[in-house]
Amino acid sequence: MSGIEILNIFGFEVKEEPTSIYPYSPVYRVKYGNQDVVVKRTQSRAESVMSYTNMLKDKGINVVTPVKLKVDNPQKYEDTNFVVYPFIKGQKYTGKDNEIYEAGKMLGQIHSYSPVSNFYDLLVYDVYDFNEEEVEGSMEAIFQHANKAGLKIDSAIKTKLMESVANQQELYCANLPHVATPHDYKANNLVFIPEPYLIDPDNAAWIPKVFDLALALLLFHNEHEEAPDRIFTIDEWELFLLGYKEYMDITDEEKRFWEKAKQHVFLDEVMWLMAEYEVDWQKSSQQNLFKSLLRILIDGNDYKII
Repeated sequence: MSGIEILNIFGFEVKEEPTSIYPYSPVYRVKYGNQDVVVKRTQSRAESVMSYTNMLKDKGINVVTPVKLKVDNPQKYEDTNFVVYPFIKGQKYTGKDNEIYEAGKMLGQIHSYSPVSNFYDLLVYDVYDFNEEEVEGSMEAIFQHANKAGLKIDSAIKTKLMESVANQQELYCANLPHVATPHDYKANNLVFIPEPYLIDPDNAAWIPKVFDLALALLLFHNEHEEAPDRIFTIDEWELFLLGYKEYMDITDEEKRFWEKAKQHVFLDEVMWLMAEYEVDWQKSSQQNLFKSLLRILIDGNDYKII
């Protein structure tokens, strides 16, 4: 994929291949007039995402929305959608209590502005089809990665994930409250100015609200150099929820399914992360995060949403 061609379709004239500012996907920082902008990938339903994020911005949420250009924004390149956002300057998350509280409050605000139906035609979460063979394959890879890193993985992990496979149909039929949400709400996608500012809303989806909360619990500190190399402590999680509950209630049904929802999100979001990225097992920060994630899967009953 040519970075030069991606930038050229937006009218940015560059002759040398640009360097991505993000190691996992093409994200290019360039000048547009007097401002810095970022050119990055967005999802297949680009217009739906932009309509949704424009609504959030109109409601007062600090979130990036497309820069007005002389050409259409977003644009498609080789069947992939790209968008130009303003580059937001601010402080990175460092795990301070006020940052955690404000981040929770922002997610609560975002959820509170969700329509009651999928008005913006966002991608609908429908991942309820994991099977035992997938768990077997992923666990084999995880055991191998951990062994190379000199770590021993508790076999109870596999048992928990097999339980999650068995629980999928029950979760699917549970009729849990859904929300429109950025669905990748983590520290790496926030800057603080000093209030949190969401710089990556491009995974926006229509998803059970309790799944989005579980994702924040499990992966808020993923891929972030300044964040603690672990999941939230119980006190930090309660602080996050304190901010969240200023704007959103949690239903009795969500509380009842919380443990199963947490395990399901681990199955969906964390299992593949541990299985696919062997290099992360060699990084001390990610290795420590993985160890804390494995602990919460085995014994995370103290992480509640009441």
